[in-house]
Amino acid sequence: MKQALLFSLCISLSVTVVAQPAPLSSARIIESYGKLPLAFEANQGQTDPQVKFLSRGVGYSLFLTPTEAVLNLRGATPEKPAELAAKSSLPHDDSFGAARKNLSQRQSAVLHIELVGANAKAAVTGQDELPGKSNYFVGNDPKKWHTNVQQFGKVCYVNVYPGVNLIYYGKERELEYDFVLQPGASPHAIRLGIEGARRLRLHRGDLVLTSAGGDVNLRAPYIYQERNGVREKVQGGYVIKGKNEVGFEVAAYDRRTALVIDPVLAYSTYLGGSGSDVTPAIAVDSAGNAYVTGTTNSADFPTANAVQPAIDGNWDAFVAKINRDGTALVYSTYLGGSDTDGGVSIAVGKAGNALITGTTSSADFPTVNAIQPQFGGAGTDAFVAKINAAGSALVYSTYLGGSNYDWGLSVAVGTDGSAYVSGMTNSADFPTLHAIQPTYGGNGFDYAAFVTKVGAAGNLIYSTYLGGSKENEGHDIAVDSAGNAYVTGFTESTDFPTSNAIQPTYAGRGDAFVTKINASGSALVYSTYLGGGNPDSGQGIAVDSMGNTYITGSTLSIDFPIVNAIQSTYGGNQDSFVTKFNAGGSALAYSTYLGGSGTDSGDGIAVNTAGSVYDWNYNLARFSYRRRHPTHETWD
Repeated sequence: MKQALLFSLCISLSVTVVAQPAPLSSARIIESYGKLPLAFEANQGQTDPQVKFLSRGVGYSLFLTPTEAVLNLRGATPEKPAELAAKSSLPHDDSFGAARKNLSQRQSAVLHIELVGANAKAAVTGQDELPGKSNYFVGNDPKKWHTNVQQFGKVCYVNVYPGVNLIYYGKERELEYDFVLQPGASPHAIRLGIEGARRLRLHRGDLVLTSAGGDVNLRAPYIYQERNGVREKVQGGYVIKGKNEVGFEVAAYDRRTALVIDPVLAYSTYLGGSGSDVTPAIAVDSAGNAYVTGTTNSADFPTANAVQPAIDGNWDAFVAKINRDGTALVYSTYLGGSDTDGGVSIAVGKAGNALITGTTSSADFPTVNAIQPQFGGAGTDAFVAKINAAGSALVYSTYLGGSNYDWGLSVAVGTDGSAYVSGMTNSADFPTLHAIQPTYGGNGFDYAAFVTKVGAAGNLIYSTYLGGSKENEGHDIAVDSAGNAYVTGFTESTDFPTSNAIQPTYAGRGDAFVTKINASGSALVYSTYLGGGNPDSGQGIAVDSMGNTYITGSTLSIDFPIVNAIQSTYGGNQDSFVTKFNAGGSALAYSTYLGGSGTDSGDGIAVNTAGSVYDWNYNLARFSYRRRHPTHETWD
C-alpha cells in the first residue's frame, strides 16, 4: 500500500485545450521555443549506460544516474580538457566528448550533486511522456543511429531515501526537483554531496555553487504541506555540512502529513551556449507547426532547448519541429558528421516532410538513398536531406557537390514533394543532369550559381550551372504549382545567361539576377539582370498563384530600375528594394527602394495567399532582414 502511494505521487494530471490554428510570426516562434518545458530523454544507448535520463538546457546538460545528477556547464574562458576529465567520474560518452571539443572557445565544468547514502536500487521512471521524440543521425553508419528516443516531462525516483521520493521537472532555464516526504520520513536523511564546485556559500537563503563554468544557484527551497488543496508554507532551508555536503533544516511541521521540499536550480550566467550560435532558418506548415534548422558549435545551443542532441563535429546542423503552440517539440534531430556541417534553409511539404539544404565538410555526413553517397572533394559540399513528418527517419540524405567548394543556400518544395535547391559552386565536376548549362564557366575561383531538382524519393530530376565567367551566386529559390523554378542572386558576369530579358546587359559592379526555369528544367523562360551602376544583390524571391514574381534584396545604385515606386530615390549608404515582375517576365509591375540614410537590406519575402492588394499594389506579407554567410544565415 505504501509503495502504491509513493508511485501515485509521481503522477500528475494535465489538460490540453485545443484551439484553431493561427498564423505564427517568426518572432513568436522563437519566443515560444525559448519557453518550452524541460524534456528528459530516456537513455536508449545514446549516452553512457550509467545514465538513466538526460536533458539539455541553456548553458548546461543534465545527466541523471541512480544516485546523482551530473551537470555539464559552459562558461567563457578556456580550460584544459584534462582538467575537465579529472572532474568527471562518468566515462566520456559522446555528449561529454562533444562538450570538451568546444573548450578552446569556452570554459566548461562538471558539477556532481550526489544523493549521499541514497538507495542505489531505487526505481527511476519517466512520467508525463511528451509528444516529441529525439533522433540521433550521427555519422554515416545507420547502425549507430538512435531514433524515436522517448521524452518525458518528469523523472521520478521512488524511495530514494526511506519514505522519500525525488521528482525532476521544470523549464529549460530552470530545473526543479521535489523531495516528497511521506508521513514520518526524516528530512535529515537527505544529504547532497557536491563535487566540482570551487566554493559553496549561502546568499539570502540560496545555495550558490561557484564553478569554472559560472555560478549555479540552488534557490532557497519552498517547503510546504498541503491541506484541503491549500499549500501551507513550512520554514526551512539549506544548511552546509562541511566543505562539500549540503542538507536541509526544517522547522516544526505536522509529521502526520506529507512534506514537499522544492528547490529550483537556476543557471543563466551564459545564455549564448558554449560556442558560437546561429539563429535558425524557419518554415511553418499549414497547421502552424514550426520547423527550424541552423548551425552551432555549442553543445547547448539555446534554440535546441532540452532535447538538442550532442555535437559531433566542429559545427553541426540541427533540425527541429515545434508544435503550433510552441509548447512541445514534435522532434529534434541532430544531423551531421565529424567535421563542419550547417543547415541553411528549410522548407516543408504538404505531408509534413522537412527538406533541408546546407553545407558540409564531413566525409561521414549521414547519407540515405543518396544521389551522391560520397563526399565530393577537398572543399565543401552542399547537402540535401528530407526528414519524414514524425522526424523518425531520413527519407533521403545526399551530398551535392564536386571536387572544389559547393554551398546549398536555399530550398523550396514543389506540390509533388520535390526539392528545388539553389546555391553556388566553383567545382568543374558539380553533378549535372539534363542541364541548360552543363559546364562551369568560371576560372576555378569565382562561383557559378546552380539549380537542382530532387524528386520526392531522392532521385535527381535535373541539375544545371547558372552563370557566366565571373562571380555568380544563387541566393534564393521559389517554385510555382506547375513546377517552374524561380531563382534570384548576385552576378558579376557580363556574360550571365539571359533570355527574354527586361534588362539584357550588365549595369556594372555586380547586379541582381532573376531567372525562371521551365518545369522540365530544359529551358529558361526568362532570365534578366536587375540593377544599376553599383552593387546590387537579389536575396529573396516568391511567386504568387498567377505566376507574378516578387524579389527583394539590397542595392547601392542610385540608378536602380524604379517603376511605380513608393520610394523613388535612393536613401543612402545601402537600401533594400522590392520588385514585382509580371507573369511573363516581360515587365515590371513595380520596383521601389525601401530604406533610409543608414544600411538597409531586404532578404525575405512572401506572397499573401489571399491575393490581398496592399498600397502601391504590394502583394507582400512580410519583409525581414538577414546577413548571409556562405555556411549559414542570421536573422535579425
